[in-house]
Formats: sequence, C-alpha cells, structure tokens
Amino acid sequence: MCLHQPRCPTAEAKDREAAKTVAAHPEQGWSLLCNGVVVFDDTGEILPDGSVIAPHRGPALHAA
Repeated sequence: MCLHQPRCPTAEAKDREAAKTVAAHPEQGWSLLCNGVVVFDDTGEILPDGSVIAPHRGPALHAA
C-alpha cells in the first residue's frame, strides 16, 4: 500500500511505471515499485496479479 503523497499510480493505471522504486536490483535487471509492479530493464513488467506485460520499447532511433 502506497504511503507517498501524492499517491503513486496503481498497478492497473496506464502510468503505473511512475510509482516510486522501493527495491532496486540493477545487477539483476529489475526493480520493485511501490504499487507492487516488478519492472525489468528490457521494459517488461510483472503485475501484482501475476500477469505479464511484454517489453514495449519503441523502434531504434536509426530506424525512425
């Protein structure tokens, strides 16, 4: 449960990645956010209910 003011976005919100980091493990490539979302360096995510969000990086700058 988020105790920040203003409150962090929920795991269901579109801007869920804006929640504050509560545990960072850059050596392993992931971080836990205040809303229970695990985010990975490749932009993939695991939501608290166990569902997975595939990596969602945009096209390479040279391809744009």
